[in-house]
Amino acid sequence: METAALPPELGPALAVVGGAVALAGGLAGSSVGVGIAGSAGAATVSEDPKQFRNVLLLASLPMTQTFYGLIILLYVVTQVLPIFQNITDPAIAFQKGLMVLGIGLIGGFAEGFSAAYQGVTCSSGIALLPKTKGKILTSAIILAVYTELFGVLGLVFTILALSLTVLV
Repeated sequence: METAALPPELGPALAVVGGAVALAGGLAGSSVGVGIAGSAGAATVSEDPKQFRNVLLLASLPMTQTFYGLIILLYVVTQVLPIFQNITDPAIAFQKGLMVLGIGLIGGFAEGFSAAYQGVTCSSGIALLPKTKGKILTSAIILAVYTELFGVLGLVFTILALSLTVLV
């Protein structure tokens, strides 16, 4: 593709799409994760209504990845987009926009899969709440935190990759 054929706003647009993809991954994964955990929660509460508070806690854990995706989008908008104002060559802007899009995809996948599988982990703990009379709660939270770690790493690695590639 020729440099003259590239519109100057294409690079920044790709960058915003990259940030939006990270948020979309977090939203989609959180929806799936909360849905999986909530489904197990409905069965648990029907068996033992006293477990509602524990179900609510475990079923809400997959929501945090949505916030991580939002942080990535805000980082792109506030820290990355201003860089494009200093780029005069549309080809370089396009390359940097593609980099942000690719990095956003990595962040979106990390947040999405982390949240969805955290829902699976939480649903297992929720299913055991009545049998253990709630004593499994702490162990279930600890196990869910392992899955959460990949969402946190996705956030950290995404911001690190943006800082090392686009902001230089």
